[in-house]
Amino acid sequence: MTHPGVLYPKMTVIGCGLIGGSIIRAARAQSIVGEVTVADASAFTRARVAELGLAEHVTEDIAEAVKDADLVVIATPVLSTAEVAAAVAPALKAGATLTDVGSTKASVVEAFAAQSLDHVFVIPGHPIAGTEQSGPDAGFAELFEDRWTILTPQRRDDEAYAAAVARLSSFWRAMGAQVELMDDKHHDLVLAVTSHLPHLIAYTIVGSAADLENVTESEVIKFSASGFRDFTRIAASDPTMWRDIFIANKDAVLEMLGRFTEDLQAMSRAIRWGDADTLHSHFTRTRAIRRGIVAAGQESAEPNFGRDRGKH
Repeated sequence: MTHPGVLYPKMTVIGCGLIGGSIIRAARAQSIVGEVTVADASAFTRARVAELGLAEHVTEDIAEAVKDADLVVIATPVLSTAEVAAAVAPALKAGATLTDVGSTKASVVEAFAAQSLDHVFVIPGHPIAGTEQSGPDAGFAELFEDRWTILTPQRRDDEAYAAAVARLSSFWRAMGAQVELMDDKHHDLVLAVTSHLPHLIAYTIVGSAADLENVTESEVIKFSASGFRDFTRIAASDPTMWRDIFIANKDAVLEMLGRFTEDLQAMSRAIRWGDADTLHSHFTRTRAIRRGIVAAGQESAEPNFGRDRGKH
């Protein structure tokens, strides 16, 4: 692929955790941004960003941070998007691109729509990548390689907006991601199945194990099989981020949770009545899905990078 060169002379990242920090590292590694500014509410994070040399400018003032920025990336928990959007809206220069990395999109679209943003290109986004680590130290440039980034563009047909979408798509592809355009509500339904419900199950099963009266916590830790260990990795994810995701995407999550509950009851009946054929058929079908994920190159776990690098 031909290197795109500098796509955004000035990029501002609001919220420098795992994803924000990884975007900065990846964009710098590919030389697709020039000057970088970080805005973060946490004094500790701002100090750490400065120590790591991730940005030329670090500030608490969001309006100051986005001034003259060509690309603004909101990388804060999704429930804070409305507040951040209100702060950036009057400060953005005409023609800038405003995007985000939130795991829900309908709520983000609504937050952006509440502001006067006609002078900029609003393109919500979601890189489907991450680890259980958090904070600016957890980021790494390879996080997005061979991962999907979903963009949910506005329903606009003008050439300038189409060019902005193409430019942002090139930005993500330069960092190694594959890009898909999708309707925001459909995105939320898809992610409720593939990400949000699995996290809810992981949080619940780990919590259930911790609450068992006849199994000690030390036994849970000592005798954890690989399946439970995988659940604990997922359940170690940022609690603030996931709290916000479940609240912001509650309709889609509840719809999928209802379907899952029905399927779980069907499995319960099969086990109760010794229905081996139903169990075998179900396990065979789900095994095929796993093989499809591996074949599509989406198995090389996000944590392989993050578990090691996130500790540095």
